[in-house]
Amino acid sequence: MKIETTKDKIKLTFSKNAVDLAEIQNFVDYVKFREINSQSKATQKQADELADEINQAWWEKNKNKFE
Repeated sequence: MKIETTKDKIKLTFSKNAVDLAEIQNFVDYVKFREINSQSKATQKQADELADEINQAWWEKNKNKFE
């Protein structure tokens, strides 16, 4: 494994056989989340309200699958 850093970037290089693609995708998704979250000005209350709205919309769309 090789890790290279510059002023504002990190580059990881490793064998394709080291981990499966799903694990890599999970890691990439997590890093993207952290990057977006670090730039957010939203409060925890706003994030909670947005999560509630998303959950409610999802439930309205999918509740018939559980009835």
